[in-house]
Amino acid sequence: MLKSVATIALSIAAILLPALSAAAVESELPEQKPLIAYEARIAGDDARTRIVIDFDRKPTFRLHYTARPNRLIVDLDETVFGFGEQNLAAIGLYSDIRYGTMGEGVSRIVLTAHRPIKAVVAEVRPNETDKGFRLVIESEVVPEKQFADLVQNQQWKGAEQVAPGKNDRVGVQIGPVKPDEFIIAVDAGHGGIDAGARGTTTKVEEKTVTLSFAQALVERLNKEKGVRAFLTREDDTFVSLSERVVIARQHQARLLISLHADTLRQKDIRGATVYTISDKASDKLAESLAERENLSDRIAGLEIKDEPEEITDILIDLTRRETQAFSIQLAEKLVKSFEGQIELINNPLRHAGFRVLQAPDVPSILLELGFLSNPKDEKLLTDPDWQKKIADLIAQAVDRYLDTAGVARGG
Repeated sequence: MLKSVATIALSIAAILLPALSAAAVESELPEQKPLIAYEARIAGDDARTRIVIDFDRKPTFRLHYTARPNRLIVDLDETVFGFGEQNLAAIGLYSDIRYGTMGEGVSRIVLTAHRPIKAVVAEVRPNETDKGFRLVIESEVVPEKQFADLVQNQQWKGAEQVAPGKNDRVGVQIGPVKPDEFIIAVDAGHGGIDAGARGTTTKVEEKTVTLSFAQALVERLNKEKGVRAFLTREDDTFVSLSERVVIARQHQARLLISLHADTLRQKDIRGATVYTISDKASDKLAESLAERENLSDRIAGLEIKDEPEEITDILIDLTRRETQAFSIQLAEKLVKSFEGQIELINNPLRHAGFRVLQAPDVPSILLELGFLSNPKDEKLLTDPDWQKKIADLIAQAVDRYLDTAGVARGG
């Protein structure tokens, strides 16, 4: 009997010990940390340009090409870019260089070129003088036909190759929605590789301002009876314009508020503006801002395919009928809430063709909180007390909107 028990015990141990050992080894493994790109340099002319980026450990990378504009895209595992912006300023072949996060575990460098190019050197080498590795990318001008062949024959499908981020529509968790809850999506403009505008004085980036304010607004809205607000992005992650709309719709949002803080050449212009969607812009300023904001996906290196004209017309028509009416109601109440409390631009209620406002069944507004190009606005935009004040005014406007619309709200 004792022998039998011992045999059984040994058999159980034989089964459990490997699993326990594996679990122990797994628990001892360090969590995979982001790569650190700690230094960068660029040199060359309008025919050939070389970029070198130093990493703390060996990176893996993937190259892609896009046309109109001509771009070389470098995808990396999640990376912290620790070098100064001036270290990788666009010169030589390149008219613009951007880098940042694209989603959880993915970062990207987007190199926009004046002319068609090809990477003739693209490799990782061990650093000679210290630990770590360097990524070397050397590009040169090629004929249009050769570049077109590179774009056509590559095994890459643009956005499909970007791993879903923390804010992917599956990843945004707001919990079960009660039947009497009014859901609001708060959209912090820009993020990740798309930094947006930059402050004139402090150089603060628009993506930082919008996220900070969005967090304050969600906190304030969630104090309203029967309201549940959530963020379309919760950190410094890139989320495409179309995905922001999908996130709002798939989480049953009944309002979308998109937040921005742009720059203008005229630094004396300041104040908030509220936009609704329209196929025709209300004025040149609205048209210009919409064009700039709609470039967000292209800045991140995504290939954007315009919808067929007849589909676009249907969406706009649907928006104009009922959803657009609700959007305008909210916009009007928001402007009224701001009047006498904060600075407003002349004619603060405007409209243009913003892609992020195109949800056919979700009333949506885009709020320009102010302009980072104006020193007074810039100072306010980064002031937590001012952010709380504006969040309170928005919440009051939303409360009046819900009452006017006859929306029943639970406790």
